Amino acid sequence: MQASASAVRDTGPAADYERFRAAVARAQLKAWLPSGQARIIDISGPGATAAETAACAGHTVLRVIGPGTQPPAAQSPAAQSPAAQSPVPPRPRASGRGPLRMVAADGWGLEFLADGCADGVIAEDGTLSRHLAAESLVAEIARVLRPGGQVLACVDSLTFGMAVLAEQHRWPHLIDVPNADVVLVPWPDETITRCYGAEQLRELFTSGGLEVDWIRPRTVFSPRTVSYLLAREPGSFGALVEAELRARSDDSVGAQLITCARRC
Repeated sequence: MQASASAVRDTGPAADYERFRAAVARAQLKAWLPSGQARIIDISGPGATAAETAACAGHTVLRVIGPGTQPPAAQSPAAQSPAAQSPVPPRPRASGRGPLRMVAADGWGLEFLADGCADGVIAEDGTLSRHLAAESLVAEIARVLRPGGQVLACVDSLTFGMAVLAEQHRWPHLIDVPNADVVLVPWPDETITRCYGAEQLRELFTSGGLEVDWIRPRTVFSPRTVSYLLAREPGSFGALVEAELRARSDDSVGAQLITCARRC
């Protein structure tokens, strides 16, 4: 069964929350990155700077982008290299910043990569929500990961999808969401996002041959809570990020879910 609705994109949370969410995402990524020097494939959406963060941590990173996609400014132009170069660069020999290369591939396709060539895959900025046939992409992620390799992914949640439906007064679609196998929310610009509950996200990865280690919201604190606390104590930003990272959370809350899965 499929539930869908037309919706108008929200203008986004307050600037304080955007800054907070970005800081939390960086911290979560740094905590997930393997120790030592690893080969990382980054298939994140165009707004992510995960590849730069991983390279700065000393890892060898291949950034896969869609044709015509402009990467974030932090990753260009020095970090870019032609797609004709070797798609999986060698491990760096010294500590410090690792090499970061880019390749354009249709739909974040990984067919050009060898089996078991990566220690980790990053799928930030809603890649598995934008890629509607996410099952095929997860199968490719599992194929390119070495045994024990991990994937870190962030997706739009059912909470987000249901909020959009409610804001647009799509009550019949909203009622269908809990029983839907796939929830697709199309926007006026003709893009579509696929929203996941925790069980749907777990099934996506296990059916692709991966074992899920954990699922949690990107953030537990709401935009209103973040803005309120920072207005009261402007110097508490770092402490607020630390509190978010330590918070025990129900995976049914939050506009986005993040998950870590591994190839056994």
